[in-house]
Amino acid sequence: MWEEKVKVYDALVAKCDRIERKGKTVPHTSANGYMFSLVNKAGEIGIRFSKETQEKYLKKYNTTLFKSHNATMQGYILITQEMLQNLDATANLLDESYDHIMSLLPK
Repeated sequence: MWEEKVKVYDALVAKCDRIERKGKTVPHTSANGYMFSLVNKAGEIGIRFSKETQEKYLKKYNTTLFKSHNATMQGYILITQEMLQNLDATANLLDESYDHIMSLLPK
């Protein structure tokens, strides 16, 4: 299950030319000193947005806040199985997340 989700995550990240997948035990993307997507131990994928965008997407995609290691990840939404049926559209969300992260002051 987890390995299959990582393969889907890798395919998702591969659709985004500006983004590189990192991490062996915790697959993730990061830029500007911030992590902005990851696969948790349950095999769930989360993507980070601004607070306003997070609230919009929680409603639009009928999803929930993303949790990893029993903690709610600030700004992240859970990428649902339904969302993963259209990797191109979800890749656009990952690109949008990257743009948000790059707009923040570097860490």
